[in-house]
Amino acid sequence: MNIAKHMEVIFAAAAVVAGATSFATAADGRVDVYLPADKAVVLAKADLDMPSVTVTAKRLSAAEKAAL
Repeated sequence: MNIAKHMEVIFAAAAVVAGATSFATAADGRVDVYLPADKAVVLAKADLDMPSVTVTAKRLSAAEKAAL
């Protein structure tokens, strides 16, 4: 089977499946959950303690890059 020969049909089928699933999930009855303000403050404080890495290194010159 030559995939390149049938690529248009494959694309159309994928578009139909994607469209059908978007309509099927559009009527989802899930409830939106809201985060209380006091929990949001706790989460914001946790983000401040996140470790970060600073890399201080010399960049390679063109000759050094070519040697690799």
